[in-house]
Amino acid sequence: MDVGVLTVPFGNESLEATAEYLRDIGVSAVELGCGGHPGEDHLPRAEYLDDDEAQSELLALLDEHDLRISALATHNNPLHPDEEIAEEADTELREAIELADQLDVNTVTCFSGLPAGSPNDETPNWVTAPWPGEHADAHDYQWEEVAIPYWSDLASHAADHGVDIAIEMHPNMLVYEPSGMVRLREETNEHIGANFDPSHLYWQGIDVTDAIRFLGERDAIHHFHAKDTKVYDAEARTKGVLDTTSYDEVEDRSWLFRSVGYGHGEEHWKDVVSTLRMVGYDGALSIEHEDALTSSREGLEKAVDLLQRAVFREQPGEAYWAE
Repeated sequence: MDVGVLTVPFGNESLEATAEYLRDIGVSAVELGCGGHPGEDHLPRAEYLDDDEAQSELLALLDEHDLRISALATHNNPLHPDEEIAEEADTELREAIELADQLDVNTVTCFSGLPAGSPNDETPNWVTAPWPGEHADAHDYQWEEVAIPYWSDLASHAADHGVDIAIEMHPNMLVYEPSGMVRLREETNEHIGANFDPSHLYWQGIDVTDAIRFLGERDAIHHFHAKDTKVYDAEARTKGVLDTTSYDEVEDRSWLFRSVGYGHGEEHWKDVVSTLRMVGYDGALSIEHEDALTSSREGLEKAVDLLQRAVFREQPGEAYWAE
């Protein structure tokens, strides 16, 4: 298990400068955006796809700084009712899978996407309750008519390239919690799994270590985002946690994304790391910095510092005391 970083906050810096900085603070893996909301500042997909020379130069640069690629990231909505948006997101995903294969990277991180509530709708519809009944019907339509056919085909594409798809369980997406993640995996194949980001689970009231066990028992964790959340009870007691307040209006929100350790303490994060080891996850803890109360560098460095104390770098020894 190692500490990684999604490099999006450093998009205005070169990959070489970013790699040098990350190496110096003890990071050993990078997650590179190549489309969608993460952008492609450090990995312009069209420039690298099918270009052996460009790919070799990229890998040599990262190797020079003792960094590996944990995943390629392209987060968008391939289930969008606007065909142009959906097609763009689909192209990003398929090409990210192909590029990951060529770079010998085994994971692409993304969202599940969110369909409309019916064939006639123009806007994605996040259904969070089964009543009145038209909402249950909309939810069935989203899964049966849109998501399962799409993701079954994409999962086959991923299987053809030997790449895992790690879906971030995210609000305003069809898959936003562990049971939905398992459903999509069961409806497709084993290449579909989670980019386990606890930050979106904390505010939903989901126990993160229980969720790790739930998905880990099904071998459904393909990648991990190290990102924290703090629920501010003074706001949550009156407005709840389904909060549409802008993320930058920090004093008025019922919860905020926080740097690792500022939503939950070091003891909790050590428990998270230990539970990941219990279920067999040995990949990167990829820090996604989205803390509005700190700069990218300060928040990142504090997260790296905590996680370096939490991760295990060696395999367990024999349990001699159990003999």
